[in-house]
Amino acid sequence: MRVVIIGGGIIGALIALRLKDLGAEPVVLERKRLGAEASWAGAGILCPIQPWLYPDAFTHLVEASLALWPSLAEELRERGGMEIEFFRTGMLVPFARADDPECEEALAWSRRFGWRVEDISGEALQREEPLLAPQIQRGLLWPDVAQARNPRVLKAARTALVRAGVELRERTEVVELVRDGDRIGGVRTRSGEMLAAQAVVLAAGAWSGRLGKRFGIALPVEPVKGQIVLVRARPGLLRHIVKHARVYAVPRKDGRVLVGATMERADFDRRPTQEARAALLGAVHEILPGLLAWPIERQWTGFRPGSPDGLPFLGPVRAHPGLWVATGHYRNGVLLAPITAEIIAHWIAGKSPALDMAPFAPERPVQADARLGYPAG
Repeated sequence: MRVVIIGGGIIGALIALRLKDLGAEPVVLERKRLGAEASWAGAGILCPIQPWLYPDAFTHLVEASLALWPSLAEELRERGGMEIEFFRTGMLVPFARADDPECEEALAWSRRFGWRVEDISGEALQREEPLLAPQIQRGLLWPDVAQARNPRVLKAARTALVRAGVELRERTEVVELVRDGDRIGGVRTRSGEMLAAQAVVLAAGAWSGRLGKRFGIALPVEPVKGQIVLVRARPGLLRHIVKHARVYAVPRKDGRVLVGATMERADFDRRPTQEARAALLGAVHEILPGLLAWPIERQWTGFRPGSPDGLPFLGPVRAHPGLWVATGHYRNGVLLAPITAEIIAHWIAGKSPALDMAPFAPERPVQADARLGYPAG
């Protein structure tokens, strides 16, 4: 079976690897460079930012993906020849008020799904994370939350694909779906080349909505711009991923700390702004003021594939047999990449998913959620 995958981010790359392992012949088509967009730009946090806000079906998808991450990290080390810096730092959510109602919501969710959580306050909180501002009264720590260094994940995945003999075509833009009777039978590129296939997977991230519209498919995926600031600190300065409502900070093994990320509806405007930097550093001043003593190394932007309800679109497009969708992962693309690849690859090969995929169907009725979906403005 030949499968064309439109999009060479972490989702498309892992789908191709799994399809190859199943005996298919995947071809990855990427309009720019493999993994150069949201997959590279993100922070690699392997947990939803506020998991208690999501529907249960999403939590089940997350848990299935988290179960795959340790073996994926080992696989990429062996097949991709690179350590991807998968390790558990835990995630700490700080609160300025001890009676913040979101604390109780998060604790109830953790108990319901069996996630280990520690409720910390007072001096114990300062000992746990010394960089926290003194006005932080309470914190919830999920000690099992891990991270992966996403640029390394992408490099390792690319090497694994090349070693497996997967055809990768960069700077190749798809402009049209080609029909074979009542099915999708391939794609046509901007150069005019037609590639025949038994299945086509749309995994183009933030560009998926535009492509869907061009193909006659209503797929509400839009770019949500995020800006990140990189701080050059020392190893061990920040002990955990710290996630506040306004900012997150992610410590890497080399001491660098990612500070992000803005949520902007700015189409595909890549320009980093001083306003975004000021907003992020202002939030850091309130939560982790000691981090500001260290120099800023860099600032960059990326485009999340946003969806109105914050949920991805996964599975076959019933109105267009032969077409599959794996996009709209929004802020959870790296987190959900392993399970997305497993499900889509096996589904294409004829094995139905064990999870209920109806909540993520490409043609589902979408109800906008202001807390999970597109930001205002």
